[in-house]
Amino acid sequence: MFCGYISEIPLNLAKGEKQMDDQSIVELYLQRDENAIKESRNKYEAYCYRIAMNILSVAEDVEECINDTWISVWNRIPPVIPKSLKAFLGKLVRDISLSRYRAVHAKKRYNGMELILDELAECIPSEQDIQESLEQKELSGTVNGWLDSLPQEDRVLFVKRYYYGETVKQLSEMQSCTENQMAQKMMKLRNKLKAHLLSGGVLE
Repeated sequence: MFCGYISEIPLNLAKGEKQMDDQSIVELYLQRDENAIKESRNKYEAYCYRIAMNILSVAEDVEECINDTWISVWNRIPPVIPKSLKAFLGKLVRDISLSRYRAVHAKKRYNGMELILDELAECIPSEQDIQESLEQKELSGTVNGWLDSLPQEDRVLFVKRYYYGETVKQLSEMQSCTENQMAQKMMKLRNKLKAHLLSGGVLE
């Protein structure tokens, strides 16, 4: 879910920093050239780190997930040839981070993902795990259809919060508003999503 909207999220690159284009990086993977990992780290490590940190909030575990991401992408390309390297890496690091989160969930080590799941539970009530519910094909398609109907600014905010796990504070700084104003905006978006799911018969 949300992967189709990742291209709308800008990368925060250092000013004047030169990066290899994604197609060239993918070609390095296909040639089994280990510089592929170097170039991937150079361009996307900060992006991957942000996703993992927003989910896990423990630096040591984040570092392990990032390292696992580079191993995973090396093993998957080929045979996979991603259309978007950014989306591919984002999904890998998110999946790896969520697996780590689930593995230690009972220990309550992380608080970043707890807040996100609590918020989503307001509009996607389920006896099942929220993350598992989001992976269901029908629900995923309905949510993506709803995202398509949003103005780009709202769509980007929603994806940043519930895919990347960015905090309300981070989003408020991005939008130059107060945290309370951003929290209210996100609540309105969740209520709109809930109404959309109810009208579509996905929720009862």
